[in-house]
Amino acid sequence: MVPIGATPGADRVLRSRDVGSDDDALLAERLAYYRAAATEYDRPYAERADLRALLGVLDEFPVSGDVLEAACGTGQWTARLAARARSVTGVDAAAEPLAVARARCAADGVRFVQADLFEWSPPRRYDVVFFAFWLSHVPPALLARWWERVASMLVPGGAAIFVDDGPPEAAFEDVLDGDVPLVRRRLADGGEHRVVKVFHDADALTDVLTGWGWSARVRPVCGNFVAGVARPPA
Repeated sequence: MVPIGATPGADRVLRSRDVGSDDDALLAERLAYYRAAATEYDRPYAERADLRALLGVLDEFPVSGDVLEAACGTGQWTARLAARARSVTGVDAAAEPLAVARARCAADGVRFVQADLFEWSPPRRYDVVFFAFWLSHVPPALLARWWERVASMLVPGGAAIFVDDGPPEAAFEDVLDGDVPLVRRRLADGGEHRVVKVFHDADALTDVLTGWGWSARVRPVCGNFVAGVARPPA
């Protein structure tokens, strides 16, 4: 999604040792942004018809069984997952969005965990790993590792399902130059933060996943977004 001030995105924290040498301050800044943005995050879903339509795209995907929602944020997608799943486990690194999610989705079969997705060891595997507006915030150097993590969290025959910003959404961002793709995000109080942001092309991402042995279909949806289903190598 586009940033707060226009409309917000949905990044999550990664540990500094996982990224580049200049990233300690950047990652701390990014986490601070999303903690502070928790109360503003849901506003664009009320303001943008395309985002409301995107929520409905989830109905087209094979959500069932036990679901892990990675980077669940404020729980905007959690109730929709829970309506079709046996259970949902939402994981996020930031306490403030999780507090919103817990208040929104206090249902049987839904639980939340505060944890770094690159460090957390799930107690089990899941039928579905779902993530919305998270993949674009994984630095390119960690993309392969992320998909390895997803594969390790899925039961045999399980699926990764995801939605995210496509390249057209870059027009709404303040894109910064640099070796790592970054955007500048602004809060309602005028505070500014830098955030890792990669706008994945549907065909290119499909090719990358296929090259890694995944069975994947990623497609543009609702104008500026992409959505996909991917199953790991047997």
